[in-house]
Amino acid sequence: MTESSLPDWAFPPPGGFTAEDLDRIPQLPAHTELIDGSLVFVSPQASFRTRTMYILEVGLNRTIPADLRARREMSVVLGKRQRPEPDVSVIHASAEHSPEQTAYQAEDVVLAVEVISPESESRDRDRKPALYAQAGIKHFWLVENQSGRPAIYVYELDPLARSYVLTGIHHDRLKLSAPFDIDIDLTEIDSL
Repeated sequence: MTESSLPDWAFPPPGGFTAEDLDRIPQLPAHTELIDGSLVFVSPQASFRTRTMYILEVGLNRTIPADLRARREMSVVLGKRQRPEPDVSVIHASAEHSPEQTAYQAEDVVLAVEVISPESESRDRDRKPALYAQAGIKHFWLVENQSGRPAIYVYELDPLARSYVLTGIHHDRLKLSAPFDIDIDLTEIDSL
């Protein structure tokens, strides 16, 4: 322990942490992310975020093709110093290797979803979408809290520019044909 009373592992090594370090650091808090070689710790979450993730996970699981899986809060290795944790993701079923698995690879992810939290607003809006796009994840949703209901901004990857293009903004109902047929009643949040 150092004088600051933080554990020694809280201080990055020269060059920063790597994606593999997340599985080796003892007593690492749950849902710790790695962004640009730095550890990012999760603060207490609001009810809106939890209920929105539930609606999306359930809605995706109702319509998902057999070769895909919806997952909550599983990290994705995007590079040596990048291992963010999307709030919800859709992966290829073949990416599941064991019950002890702690991360997926970028090429296994079809969709990454971030629900904006006040403490992670700039990461969710700016840094994480850029990282997901650079890694080639084809679909990205950004979810905003609008008066207690989710507003979902849907993006698709422009493969040439390696950046996302907005394809729609959805309130009350999320009905899409890509990455597969999806129909989710977003007003269900009112009954949770």
